[in-house]
Amino acid sequence: MYKYINYIRTFIKYYYLLVILVKKDVKKKYKGSVLGILWSFINPLLNMIILTVVFSTLFARTIDNFPVYLLSGALLFSFFSTSTTMSMNSIISSANLFKKVYIPKYIITLSKVLSNFIFFLISLLVLILIMLVTSADITLYLMYAPIYLMLLFFFCCGVSLILATITVFFRDIEHLYGVIITALMYASAIFYPPTIIPDKYQFILVLNPVYYFIDGFRQVVYDGTSIEIANLTICLVLALISMIIGVIVFEKNQDKFILHI
Repeated sequence: MYKYINYIRTFIKYYYLLVILVKKDVKKKYKGSVLGILWSFINPLLNMIILTVVFSTLFARTIDNFPVYLLSGALLFSFFSTSTTMSMNSIISSANLFKKVYIPKYIITLSKVLSNFIFFLISLLVLILIMLVTSADITLYLMYAPIYLMLLFFFCCGVSLILATITVFFRDIEHLYGVIITALMYASAIFYPPTIIPDKYQFILVLNPVYYFIDGFRQVVYDGTSIEIANLTICLVLALISMIIGVIVFEKNQDKFILHI
């Protein structure tokens, strides 16, 4: 118990460093860009327009208000994909820093997830704009959306800690993860209705953890319905398991990092 209390104290002590790293990532992302932070709006908007043109004709009869349906899934998956991918090299890319001064190594990894979460929250303004433009139903259930966003954030933190640890010892995971992300994207029902998948292949959605967060978010944002307890429970369990495993794996191996970076 004392060890975990000490972890909390260490996090509080180095919290300022987390803030500095997040600010650095935000500035770096838009450094030299003419439009700057506006790209957080423009990029998802352009992607939505392209995908809407391509897929809306295929699913026009099965999906109402395709732009909102698409964005409510694509933005969440994009956050998961970008934050975990960037976190993979967080320890390796900070090797020189670790060799000079002591800082909690997990701070570096968490800063990647947090900075991408900020970009993600900004991009959600595009979803709100599209909902208003398309006259989508905006219900009181929308207030439950932050619950799924926070659960997804903690899920991404856990996965990022695991990936950052594995990448230190097995660099090939970077290339393999790109394939995994592509597979997860197509298995997340982002631009097609999950009902088109035959019953014998429904296990593809069941085994995809990201889909549960997308489905829960869509229930309160796109469908305008209340939280489904079963789905919320699964998302909560996934977030907890991810964080627990991530912390344990990272903590048990962080002292070995210096030998491999």
